[in-house]
Amino acid sequence: MLQRLVEPTQYTAIRLTEHLALEGIAPSIGTVGDALDNALMETINGLYKTECIRTTVFHAGPYRTLADVEFATAGWADWYNNRRLHGSLGMLTPIEFETLHNEALTREPAPTK
Repeated sequence: MLQRLVEPTQYTAIRLTEHLALEGIAPSIGTVGDALDNALMETINGLYKTECIRTTVFHAGPYRTLADVEFATAGWADWYNNRRLHGSLGMLTPIEFETLHNEALTREPAPTK
């Protein structure tokens, strides 16, 4: 009988999967080789590095301390979530688009005759 060799990371993943199943918890991870789990995070991370870290838009001059990076990150996150114009949203900011969407959902229907 052939014995299957199990890598330490595979063993950990098996144990984690078994533990989650015993606790009735659905994992938030995909299947082996599934690149879709990380796609959004990789995109955001790339945008963050390009728009915040590698420029001086959100911080003047070089980063000298962790506080400099934290301050620039806070400015970038605020801009990204609230003020950036987004092409697929009709050149609205995310907050404007969300406001219009919520207004449309809560609008009372027009009376019919």
